[in-house]
Amino acid sequence: MNNQLEKIENELRIIKELLIGFEKKTEKDEKPLTIQEAAEFLDLSVSTIYSKASRGELPFIKSEKRVYFSRTELLEYIKSGHKK
Repeated sequence: MNNQLEKIENELRIIKELLIGFEKKTEKDEKPLTIQEAAEFLDLSVSTIYSKASRGELPFIKSEKRVYFSRTELLEYIKSGHKK
């Protein structure tokens, strides 16, 4: 019985460590990208990013006078088959 409890506790500890790692990765992935970071991420020029965003081709977030992009939404843009 004691051995089973130790095994369960060990498995719970492993699951907890995995969840903590996943949360940290998710936080990093969801940090908004600047226009320069989005350009590097998509391997496009900053002017192309501005053009695509203004035409509604790229999803963006506007905060005051700054424009940000979601890494997740940019990945969805890529997966949807949009061409550069």
